[in-house]
Amino acid sequence: MKTIYDVQQLLKRYGTIIYIGDRIADLELMEDEIKHLYQSNLIEPKDYQMAILLLRQEVQRLKGKNQ
Repeated sequence: MKTIYDVQQLLKRYGTIIYIGDRIADLELMEDEIKHLYQSNLIEPKDYQMAILLLRQEVQRLKGKNQ
C-alpha cells in the first residue's frame, strides 16, 4: 500500500466508498473506517499501520497547503 488510492481500494473491498466533497473530511472518515476494520480483525496490522500513516500524511499536507 503506497497511495491514498490504495487505501480507497482496500475500503472498496469491504463495500465502503467515501466521498463527501471535502477532501480532508473524506480522509478523516477513511481513517475511522480503517480503524473499524482493524478492530474487527478484518485487516492485517501492517495494512492498518500503512493506511493510517498515508491518511495522516495527506491530511497534514492538505492542512499545510491551506495555511
